Amino acid sequence: MRRAGLVGVPRVRPWSWQAFLLGFVVVAASAALQGVCVALGAKLYFAVFLPSLFVLGLVAGAPAAIFAALLTVPLVWWAFMPPVFEIAPLTPADADSINLFFLLAVLLIGLADLCRKAAAIISRGGLKSSGESAATNSQ
Repeated sequence: MRRAGLVGVPRVRPWSWQAFLLGFVVVAASAALQGVCVALGAKLYFAVFLPSLFVLGLVAGAPAAIFAALLTVPLVWWAFMPPVFEIAPLTPADADSINLFFLLAVLLIGLADLCRKAAAIISRGGLKSSGESAATNSQ
């Protein structure tokens, strides 16, 4: 019987330098893809970065995904929010976009971390039962 898990997806240790390098590479690739989306007329500043954070959280763990999320905000502020390639004071709408990004990033990174831990438990053979289940009532 084959074990469930992330088949074919290499996993990186969460606090290694490779994980943080992968986080940097994912942010750079997402920025390039976001640049293409902006050139095509999209105005969603963080649209490409959120799925990338989830996948990064699955592959490299929560610390690298948090690093990438923190790296994303100044990059988007500088490169995609008007005036482009300038750090200017945030408008209320831009500040709301950043706050919403942080909220969604926390939720997605938490979900990715839970999925990563569940895949690790399943690959070890699942949870071991200690005799009687807590769900069964012996009365």
